[in-house]
Amino acid sequence: MKLISWNVNGIRSVLKKGFLDFIAKYDPDVLCLQEIKIGAEAIDLQLPQYHPHWHSPSERLGYSGTAVFSKTKPASVAYGMGREKHDAEGRIITAEFQNFRLVNVYVPNSKRDLSRLDYRTKEWDIDFLAYLKKLETQKPVVLCGDMNVAHKEIDLTYPQANVRNHGFTPEERAGFERVLRAGFLDTFREFCPDGGYYTWWSPMNNCRKRNIGWRIDYFCISKILRPRLRNAAILSGVMGSDHCPVLIELEDAASPLNARG
Repeated sequence: MKLISWNVNGIRSVLKKGFLDFIAKYDPDVLCLQEIKIGAEAIDLQLPQYHPHWHSPSERLGYSGTAVFSKTKPASVAYGMGREKHDAEGRIITAEFQNFRLVNVYVPNSKRDLSRLDYRTKEWDIDFLAYLKKLETQKPVVLCGDMNVAHKEIDLTYPQANVRNHGFTPEERAGFERVLRAGFLDTFREFCPDGGYYTWWSPMNNCRKRNIGWRIDYFCISKILRPRLRNAAILSGVMGSDHCPVLIELEDAASPLNARG
């Protein structure tokens, strides 16, 4: 079972840059998108092989938004984490499959002036982790999306110059560390312990060509799913956004897993 996650930085934009060719080439069983910026009603996207689920922001047009496309129809789909203060920006879709619940998330950016840092780290991060752990009492969880944080120094090119910059503050890194300590695995690091692999590059100063970037897009899984994890990869050669897609492959065995992760 191939799952791909991608912050497309506007689905209208990426459709003009080879998005349908990308789907045809990689043929994911589940495709999770972030920062789509519009709702399904605003675009004619023909993907008949997939069941589509969109979560667009209810208060700001042209902002945030997530989508999940799956070849297998989910048993259930939920939007948001059930907390009104977090759910107006269209940042979370949870789809239930036989052996896991998939959570597609676009984590709030703390902003360049760190004006949303307290909200991000003292409210969102705490409530979101509680939401994940609640889900995990029923089924294992596959978490993917743009987490808007580089976890460790090897996850960006210039760590020392960015210690107090959004996406690499100690507070944001600690929030992601709590997710891992709560029992989730960073799938890419299960296969690759080295630095130099990134998922986002600034559009300025030719950063992508020079590979001056940040790894802020992830797949994380409940530990119980580790035996079924076959691959995790960063598709850095895929263009169309300032982010690139990330991928995992899970053995989709017929027998169900134990309920608790």
